[in-house]
Amino acid sequence: MKQQEIIDWFKQHDIEDIEVIVPDMAGVARGKMLLAEKFLEQPAMRLPESVFVQTITGEYLHEPLINPADRDILVKPDMDTLRVLPWANKSTATVINDCYYEDGSAVDISPRQVLKNILKAYQEKNMVPIVAPELEFYLVKRNADPTVPLEPPIGRSGRQETVRQPFSIDALDEFEPVIEDIYQYADSMGIKIDTLEHEMGTAQLEINFEHGEAMQLCDHVIMFKRIVREAAMRHNIYATFMSKPMQAEPGSAMHWHISILGIESNDNIFSDDEGRETELFKHFIGGLQTYFPEAILFNAPYVNSYRRFTRWQNAPINIYWGYDNRTTGLRVPSSEPVNRRIENRIAGADVNPYLSIAASLACGYLGMQEEIKPSAPEDSNAYNLPFTLPKNLFNAIEMLEGSEAMQMLFGERFLQIYLAIKKYEYQKYFADISPWEREFLLLNV
Repeated sequence: MKQQEIIDWFKQHDIEDIEVIVPDMAGVARGKMLLAEKFLEQPAMRLPESVFVQTITGEYLHEPLINPADRDILVKPDMDTLRVLPWANKSTATVINDCYYEDGSAVDISPRQVLKNILKAYQEKNMVPIVAPELEFYLVKRNADPTVPLEPPIGRSGRQETVRQPFSIDALDEFEPVIEDIYQYADSMGIKIDTLEHEMGTAQLEINFEHGEAMQLCDHVIMFKRIVREAAMRHNIYATFMSKPMQAEPGSAMHWHISILGIESNDNIFSDDEGRETELFKHFIGGLQTYFPEAILFNAPYVNSYRRFTRWQNAPINIYWGYDNRTTGLRVPSSEPVNRRIENRIAGADVNPYLSIAASLACGYLGMQEEIKPSAPEDSNAYNLPFTLPKNLFNAIEMLEGSEAMQMLFGERFLQIYLAIKKYEYQKYFADISPWEREFLLLNV
């Protein structure tokens, strides 16, 4: 958008304030609120670089090698993300930003920049990834006490769900007021929702996005999570994207459907002229099978994330692949050749979307470059096969720490900071004595 177009847009929507947002390592929206006239005068602003060195517990890392001077970075808006904030009390806009150093170089530890670097590698090979996320979440009763287990909310009938209602239209109707707000907010922000359905868990919903380019879809996921939380709170309930919020219920995932187009031909490179699978298609799968375990920390970033990987609980436990096989970590949905794609089912709903899809694309890229052959497709129920995914955060940290491939593609400094954050979060969790320990060990050992 040109400057005059931006000014006209602000006048058209009578914008008074604007959120200037930077997604941090966790995908949390950090930034500042500005008066509209100040933003129009000088859209670039400054933030401390330590915005990317903050843990999910709200603390900063202070290791000298990671955060030596906490210098300022320049924050510049991506005007393609400029939107009216539909739930604000007064006319407010929001915009997602990229980050730069004083010399004009991109901030290498910004998750958005990490994805840009991966997409640039594809562009240099005349390829562009096309993705479509499927995002699951739970609606729950308000819960101000973290020691109390979560419960499903009260629906329009005045009752809670007590049994699972997968794909039930009537169960969806219980939350119609919330869903209407979600659709209204998403539509006003230009986020294209394909389908909405009731998932396997009690009061668990899934939103499928229309396909598009990776950066745009990640921006939409960041916006959409805020939409869902805001819509829920307006109806006196919570929405949570925790990977495993309730002990007896399935976890929440973010599945990624991935295909690759040739930039010049605009054809799906996973299919040849006769509609058959290409070697690039198989190599992409081979790359995921080979390298994704090293990158799983970007797709299961918290202690809670690994509770989702439970046999028979609608989540993968290994990285086999198969045709229309939902028990495998990698599924190839039934489709026409032009829509041939790979569904990565491993990521949880708790991920930073920029890092999550960057990991999948990085692994697939390596597979195509190295011509890695995948295993034979799995026709059986993969839940009966060995559990091969890392079983906890500590193991995932070790695997990423030893990965030369991820260091090459994500950058040494970024990886150093990301690993330090995850180690710190694990240590904070490990230092917390749980109710289980007090209940079963206090007087029994």
